[in-house]
Amino acid sequence: MRIFSSIRSSLFVLVLLGLSAAAYAQIGISISLAPPELPTYEQPLCPGDGYLWTPGYWAYGDADAGYYWVPGAWVMAPEPGFLWTPGYWGWGGNGYAFNEGYWGLHVGFYGGVSYGFGYFGNGFEGGRWQGGQFYYNRSVSNINITSIHNVYNTTVVHNNVESRVSFNGGTGGIDRRPTAQEESFSHERHIPPVAAQGERAQAARSNPEQRASVIRNTSAGAGMARSEPSNTPRSEPAKETGMAKDNETARPENNSRPENAVHPNDLPARQPYTAPSTGNAARDHKVQQNHDKLAAKQDQESQKLQQKQDQDHQRQAAQQTSEANKQNLEKQHQQQTQKLQQKHTQQEQKMQGNVQRGAPAASKHAGI
Repeated sequence: MRIFSSIRSSLFVLVLLGLSAAAYAQIGISISLAPPELPTYEQPLCPGDGYLWTPGYWAYGDADAGYYWVPGAWVMAPEPGFLWTPGYWGWGGNGYAFNEGYWGLHVGFYGGVSYGFGYFGNGFEGGRWQGGQFYYNRSVSNINITSIHNVYNTTVVHNNVESRVSFNGGTGGIDRRPTAQEESFSHERHIPPVAAQGERAQAARSNPEQRASVIRNTSAGAGMARSEPSNTPRSEPAKETGMAKDNETARPENNSRPENAVHPNDLPARQPYTAPSTGNAARDHKVQQNHDKLAAKQDQESQKLQQKQDQDHQRQAAQQTSEANKQNLEKQHQQQTQKLQQKHTQQEQKMQGNVQRGAPAASKHAGI
């Protein structure tokens, strides 16, 4: 009986590994049809220190579903000093195969694909590790400097920045091979995609609106889950230059907070606030200062909740819980996020009311 139990356990583990590989790595799959061009989308606001941007990519389901879009996401690095090397599609002689991304001390070869937001086909220019802390390049990353101070600003210019080609080799593909240095990086110690990345891929696979056929045939904003308001492909052409000015225009157009947001990082980026000019410079400065304090405190609370929810996901993935338990956890996360939204909305309304009455909001309101 113990022997049979051991065999069943081993088979169960193999099945899980197979499902994980099929959902994320596309291991062993060779597709004759090249993946579509990369869509243009807006990068959501970084939720907090230690999060690194992992760009969106095309994955493949089956002959019926075809390619589907896995949205980009801010993800906690599994270890300090580790960077993300994106996966990419490459021509293998008789078909296209997906090369899975990985975490490592250096960014390796990812096919020369220009994913944008720091990944312009060679290395990563969206930030760097320094003294055990990650510093963000504001020129290509959507960072709230009110709450994140470990930033720098380096202009990035690339010749292939407007390329939307999503694959290497083959007809119409990117003609680039790994350098000797990138080859050496491939032999370093790597960590596979973390649980949050696998869950993102699974969710995209099960959502028909993520399919390439839907995204190509719908108007701007369609083709993505509603909980991804600031990470939505747009059908109209747009430039991804990596310059600070262009990065500002990539911000969401409004500060609406959807009721169906599940996690804090699903919410759109906060829009900059400028205190109205009343002719009283001291008062206007005080209004601006207190609003910035409130915004910083709210961002800290959102980041804290996001980190807690990420930990919940990691524990759940390690325990291999049922689908029902996963849904219950997501429902709890949605309730937590909505409760925090309501709290922040009340704080902002109270502060705005104080401003309209002619008295600058006191800084104590940030602690409501």
